[in-house]
Amino acid sequence: MLTWLEQLVAPLNTVVFVMGNDHVSWAEILGFVTGVACVWLTVKCRISNFPVGIANSAFFLLLFATARLWADSGLQILYIALGFAGWWQWLHGGPQRTRLVVGRSPRWVFAGAACFLVFGTWGLTLVLGAARDVAPFWDALTTCLSLVAQGLLNWKKLETWYFWIAADAIYVPLYVVKRLELTAIVYVLFLTMCFLGLHQWRRAERDQYDLAERVVPVQAGTA
Repeated sequence: MLTWLEQLVAPLNTVVFVMGNDHVSWAEILGFVTGVACVWLTVKCRISNFPVGIANSAFFLLLFATARLWADSGLQILYIALGFAGWWQWLHGGPQRTRLVVGRSPRWVFAGAACFLVFGTWGLTLVLGAARDVAPFWDALTTCLSLVAQGLLNWKKLETWYFWIAADAIYVPLYVVKRLELTAIVYVLFLTMCFLGLHQWRRAERDQYDLAERVVPVQAGTA
């Protein structure tokens, strides 16, 4: 049924070079490039991170579907849906459907995130274990961390970077163990960019507060 799809993406599976035990294909290279672009745009607080991220997920969805990796394919569909939701929220999620600005999460969000991480990781570990995943617990944990981070990103919350940092800090050694050296190197880059993103968003939040402090007295003086 997927023969035509397999033929379509076959050139993307051509091995370009070998790094250790990792046979790097065009698919991986393009995935890395779009992934780096997406993270960098997020660091710069650009709404264009969403269409780039959606394209990245759609690209991997195609590859995973041809390889019949249905769990990974389903996760990419979820990321695409979250990408479209985040795109809309950044445009219309503010007061009176204005653009969102960088903000902080209320405490109840952390309680909800903790519950999701515990129960989500537990359930997904069972699923991945039954599917004979190489590292079911760690794969489940990083997936749940990434989903929480994406949810906070959609609402433009500063704390999104804490969860991305936690996920990437696990991904690096995880990919080393899986002998995917190039992927591990790319995630070191992602991790570095996450710390930069945390710094940039803190500065953006501070600038927004300073601007609000200047605007309020002006409005009071003209009232």
